[in-house]
Amino acid sequence: MDGDFFLLVGGIGMFLLGMEIMTAALRDAAGSNLRTILTRFTTTPMRGVLTGAATTAVVQSSSATTVMTVGFVGAGLLSMPQALGVLFGANIGTTATGWLVSILGFKLKLGNIAMALLLPAALADLLGRGAIARTGRVIAGLCLLLIGLDLMQTGAGDLTAYITPDMLPSAGPLGLLAIVGLGAGITIVMQSSSAAMALSLVMLSAGAISLLQAAAIVIGMNIGTTFTAVLASTGGSVPMRQTALANLLFNIVTSVIAFPILLLIRPFLEHMADYSDAMTALLMFHTGFNLMGTALFLPWTARFADWVALIMPDKKPDRLFILDRGILSDTNTALLTAQSAAAQVAGRLFSALASAMAERPDYRPLSAVGLCGPALEDLRGFLSEVRLSHERRTEMQVYSDLLHQIDHLSRLLERATQTENIDKLLNDRLSRRPTLATGAALGQADEALGASGTVNRLKRLGGIVHARRNRHRRAMLLGEHAGLYKLTEVFSHTDAMRWLDRVLHHAERVAHYHRSAAGGLPAADGSTAG
Repeated sequence: MDGDFFLLVGGIGMFLLGMEIMTAALRDAAGSNLRTILTRFTTTPMRGVLTGAATTAVVQSSSATTVMTVGFVGAGLLSMPQALGVLFGANIGTTATGWLVSILGFKLKLGNIAMALLLPAALADLLGRGAIARTGRVIAGLCLLLIGLDLMQTGAGDLTAYITPDMLPSAGPLGLLAIVGLGAGITIVMQSSSAAMALSLVMLSAGAISLLQAAAIVIGMNIGTTFTAVLASTGGSVPMRQTALANLLFNIVTSVIAFPILLLIRPFLEHMADYSDAMTALLMFHTGFNLMGTALFLPWTARFADWVALIMPDKKPDRLFILDRGILSDTNTALLTAQSAAAQVAGRLFSALASAMAERPDYRPLSAVGLCGPALEDLRGFLSEVRLSHERRTEMQVYSDLLHQIDHLSRLLERATQTENIDKLLNDRLSRRPTLATGAALGQADEALGASGTVNRLKRLGGIVHARRNRHRRAMLLGEHAGLYKLTEVFSHTDAMRWLDRVLHHAERVAHYHRSAAGGLPAADGSTAG
């Protein structure tokens, strides 16, 4: 018995290790594409569901999808309704792991093949580079997962002599409710619903638990799997905690509904088990009640988000944004957070300058840009804590783009406080038109900062203003010689045109580096400095 028990425990550990290696490798392989999908293809709750399900099926971890989603909400990349759609879909996507384990581990019995593949996969990971190393890591993780599952089956083979369904709480409502709590506890301890599902399948196939007891454990798993997101949101911003709370409430309500349904459809499940097998019946139940929960919540996503916001209200901070240090462990998510923060500063500055350089100037927004200074300092500190891998050139390039963008934002913020130049430009017949054009361009850039048309528009306008600045300076000097202008007026107007020229330059550079960082590509002109 002792040997079998150690095989079972060791198998669980190997399964967890294999799942962690495979999940991390798949996330690394997906890279920015995964984050692009999460942030761009969630415009509606329904699309969020499809995105969440597909993402979870790819990375084989609902916890990874959930934690990433919570981090994106904290970064301002996803709204609450968008995030809820992804979380609903993650519950559906996590059922794919159960089917994968059932088919590969139980029906095809690939444990011996996994043993043979583990060595070449490990060598590919250790000796290879890039895609070869990542592929080797994915295969090695899958091999460890299947070997661990094989050990679990071997260890559980003789358990029926010591553990039987009668030893667990009875199959009555109270007994099953206790087993639901057991399933939640197992998932929290293992930090993996996939491992808890695999253990349930192993115990069910060995006859150590009944189908009804396994179904109750699966219901508890849905509650236990939310613990990771709750943990990740601790100490984070209010939107992050709201998202984690919504995920917890969604899974609790789904489980509460699934429990009486389990009692009602018990004969149907037993008939399905007789017709096919108990594992298929369990997986059908797991998939079915997750689909049911999503179908129930999806039409009310917006109202559900509002309700959660009422339970946990978000007080407006006295800062432009709050950067959660908890997401620094994921470099890519941290860089996305920094991009979002820089875009918020750029939007505030562009909008304020556009309001001031208008037909009817409004300087009130410029009086509120003082928040941008502390925000940029906080952003610099946040970036200094990001851990970069020199082997990932894309991350290094994005990091460099962000530093350049922050530098130009700081210079633009300094220019934004010099409002006297705007008065001079708007009151001058020759400079009024380019000033109004600059204000209009900045207003458009605020709405589409990362668009290629924005960069080109600002660059083209900057060239026009630069040429006009030189002509204006020569005309003012000639006028001064002719006695039309005083020397102080010449310097004043020349400085104002130089101010406009530099504002456009910094704005164009901000938009350029934002686009470069968002695409993870080198700067188009090959420049490395302002």
